[in-house]
This record gives sequence, C-alpha cells and structure tokens, in this order.
Amino acid sequence: MAESVSRKGHQEKANFMHVDDLGGLEVLQATYRRQSFSRHSHEGFCVGVIDEGAQRFYRTGGEHVAPLGSVILVNADDIHTGSSASEDGWSYQAMYPKPELLAFLSRDLKTVAGATPYFPNPVVQDAGLAGQLRLAFGMIRSNENRLVKETLVFSALTWLMLRHGKSRIEPATQSKAQSQIARIKAFLDDFPEANISLLELAEKAGLSPYYLLRQFQQATGLPPHAYQIQARLRKGRQMLKAGSSVLETALACGFHDQSHFHRHFRKSIGVTPGDYVKTLR
Repeated sequence: MAESVSRKGHQEKANFMHVDDLGGLEVLQATYRRQSFSRHSHEGFCVGVIDEGAQRFYRTGGEHVAPLGSVILVNADDIHTGSSASEDGWSYQAMYPKPELLAFLSRDLKTVAGATPYFPNPVVQDAGLAGQLRLAFGMIRSNENRLVKETLVFSALTWLMLRHGKSRIEPATQSKAQSQIARIKAFLDDFPEANISLLELAEKAGLSPYYLLRQFQQATGLPPHAYQIQARLRKGRQMLKAGSSVLETALACGFHDQSHFHRHFRKSIGVTPGDYVKTLR
C-alpha cells in the first residue's frame, strides 16, 4: 500500500491514501465539522459509509442527507457537494473505484457484459452492505496480503452493484446543440489551462453565450467556468502523480498561483495538493 497522509486541525482530520494493491484505488477517511465541498465531480464513483453524525450533499438535482450508518453513492462524473448536516459534523469512509473496475467486476453478473452500473439512489439504508464496506475499509488500512484485501473490497463492490445498481438509460437528447456542447467540453478537457473567455467559447461552438451557458450546464451539471476548474484539477492530479511539483502543476494547469490551486484542490478532494503528493511516495 502506498503511504497515506493525515491532515488534522480545528477538530477536523482527513486521511487520504492510494492503495497500490488495488490498482491505485483512492480512499478517504475523514472527520469534518466545517468542511464544505464545492460542486465538483470525480472520474470514479464515490462509495462511502457514515460512521458518525450526518452529511448533507447535492446530487442528481436535489439535496440529500445521509445519517449515521447509511451508504453514500455518487456516480462517476456526477456533480455533487458535501457539508455537515449535524451540529457536530460527520465522520465517514469513502472509496473512489474507477468505472473500468466496476465494469470488470460486473462481467459475470446478470447484466450487459462489462457494463458500468448506475446508482439511482444517493443514500441507501443497507446495514449488511455498510458492515461489509467497513470490513473492506479496515482491511485496506491493514498490512494483510493482497488476496484478502481484494476479496473483501471486490465482494463489497459486487454486492453493492447487485443490490443497488441499475443500467443507466440515457434520455433522448432534445438539444440541437449536442455536437457543439460536446466540442466545447472536449476542448476544456484537452486544454483546461487555456485562459479563454465565454465569448471565445461561444464563437467556437457557433452559439450565443447565453444559449451556450444554458445548454452546457444542462449537459454537464456545471457552467463552463466551473467545469474548467474540474478539468484543471484532473490535469493537476495527473501531473502530481507524474512527479511535478505543486507550484509547477498549479501554474501549468492555469491556476493563478499555488494558493489558488490549494484552495480548489482541498474543496474538491478533501486534502491539500501537498498531502496528496505524500500519498504517492
């Protein structure tokens, strides 16, 4: 297992780790009181268990509360937030499996071979699943052999898919601007560091700025400027994994400075870029 890193302060603590034995699976164990995650998304799914308190978060167009013992489910690329729903904050454990991993695990299930599941419910009450996930989290933090870790983690994820996963049916696209929005999204993904204006994006799309804003947010859940921040953070994580310094990464990804990068990184990931780098050693 790669080194984990802890961040403590103001009665808050966060332990973030990369698990090499599980293909670099990212895991967060945290206690927060004032932490407030801004709207963001992950390349992977978020599967979490509330250990203390309660969490409030936005997902799938609405606000949800996850009380003690509940399981949080956020689909890959779902826009979501996170904050406390109780006076004393909340403690939880979460893992972020990539869509490729869940598709691989679903090969032998009674579904489309290799299909990536969709979890329609942001919060589920399933004591058996919560218990199995807690066992998996405990094993991830131990020095037990890879086979034991993989057995518990993969069994928990398979149980999750069987009990709560569905095949996602994409609605028919109503917008005539589908291809233009896809082109702008691809541009922001490929060149997140670009200092581009809304007028320039609108010109690239062949749409009015107002129509671009409406259609882009409808398609992605975020306005272009917020989506660009998420694309910059994705590139930043890739650069940090490749060995770039935090300052070099911040500037290369289009952030004003290291502090700007630090602020957005922590609001999306839950730890600072420096702490994230320590987990990679």
